[in-house]
Amino acid sequence: MSPVARLRGLKPDWLSDPKVWRTEILAGLVVGLALIPEAISFSVIAGVDPAIGLYAAFTMAVTIAIVGGRRAMISAATGAVALVIAPLNREHGFGYLVAAVILAGVFQIVLGALGVAKLMRFVPRSVMVGFVNSLAILVFMAQVPEMHDVPWPVYPLIAGGLALMVFFPKVTEVIPAPLVSIVILTVITVAAGIAVPTVGDKGDLPSSLPVPGEPDVPFTLDTLATVAPYALAMALVGLMESLMTAKLVDEITDTHSSKTRESIGQGIANIVTGFFGGMGGCAMIGQTMINVRVSGARTRLSTFLAGAFLMVLCIVFGPIVSDIPMAALVAVMVMVCFATFDWHSIAPKTLKRMPAGEIAVMVITVVCVVSTHNLAIGVVVGTITAMVVFAKRVAHFAEVTAVTDPDNATVVYRVTGELFFASSNDLVGRFNYATDPDKVVIDLSAAHIWDASSVAALDAIETKYEQRGKTVEIIGLNQPSAQIHDKLSGELTA
Repeated sequence: MSPVARLRGLKPDWLSDPKVWRTEILAGLVVGLALIPEAISFSVIAGVDPAIGLYAAFTMAVTIAIVGGRRAMISAATGAVALVIAPLNREHGFGYLVAAVILAGVFQIVLGALGVAKLMRFVPRSVMVGFVNSLAILVFMAQVPEMHDVPWPVYPLIAGGLALMVFFPKVTEVIPAPLVSIVILTVITVAAGIAVPTVGDKGDLPSSLPVPGEPDVPFTLDTLATVAPYALAMALVGLMESLMTAKLVDEITDTHSSKTRESIGQGIANIVTGFFGGMGGCAMIGQTMINVRVSGARTRLSTFLAGAFLMVLCIVFGPIVSDIPMAALVAVMVMVCFATFDWHSIAPKTLKRMPAGEIAVMVITVVCVVSTHNLAIGVVVGTITAMVVFAKRVAHFAEVTAVTDPDNATVVYRVTGELFFASSNDLVGRFNYATDPDKVVIDLSAAHIWDASSVAALDAIETKYEQRGKTVEIIGLNQPSAQIHDKLSGELTA
């Protein structure tokens, strides 16, 4: 391959295709607008100035666009992170919050290098569906306060915004429907002088770029002891939300992403954000869905521009952005909720065919996430529940059948299925120790030994027969089962 051809292969899609270029820029603009009220709201949750959340959204998006592992995914200040670090800021001050953000980034880099992203393969589909549905519910619930105790024109504005986003794509898809909706509703409210809540009511927008600096804390072991628990919690919550969102975007776009690179990239982005005085963050499901599903973005350009546009809108066009009615952004987020929710998962036809255990796991995941507003708790509880359901289901596959020789001198027990802690616990009670003949053969050719619990159960069976003067022979072990049995047999009890 010639050097010119090699360079062409390295050139980003948006440089070679004007249509992609246009899509990415407009998507970045829409997301940048949507980030403003969200970042301000999360700043309030964390107990910091609104500019801190906006700075975090800017630095997170721009940095992750370069170092992240999932193209087109949006990272910024998030509610999950704000909830984790809010107590630290309240009890110790803003300097400790910044130090926690930087340390959380270090933890994420370490966890990413250790391969924590590989744990994602243990998250079953039912948990993933519950995660997606609970996110849609949380995003909708976050819009409810914007529709409560507000002037009556807010409701027709929201309805009009939804109608525009539903029907405008039928006219043309050149311009993203959310952007059209935001512009039209803003023009209507300003031109008609309609008094409704606006972006400016959420807080003052920053008038300058963030300046790098060190956290204002004493660099001592006491500070580390204070900050470390919050930093570790933030790192875990941020990685969980980011990796789950990345997996969702993989499925939507039918592409693969490097979860290890994304984990490390999240850490780098938080370190950069901390040194620029931001509150930290992680992947944002709502803005990511606007970018990927609603606007059709697929490259890093949209992520980068979302952060860049955010600062430009705040610094250069602050007065104009402040006039955007919250109803326009609420309409966008409500549309995102409907697009994100997996309606097929709750269709009666699907529920009739789905195993009860799978439905239970999905429901438990949704309930945990919605009740705690913590995605990490919901995913962990859902995954553990799925493992318990799986273990219970597989445990029933272990069967024991006995065949006695015609001369009544030997009995052969044929064990079928997977032997592990859940199935081997009742294995000992499946044998007739008192009435069996003097020679007992246990045939494991149709079984597999997975853990020490199974070896201990087989040892207990042999011991019970030996106490009655009978001999036991175990046959049919496959190679992995024989290796674990030979290694542990006789070593598990005193």
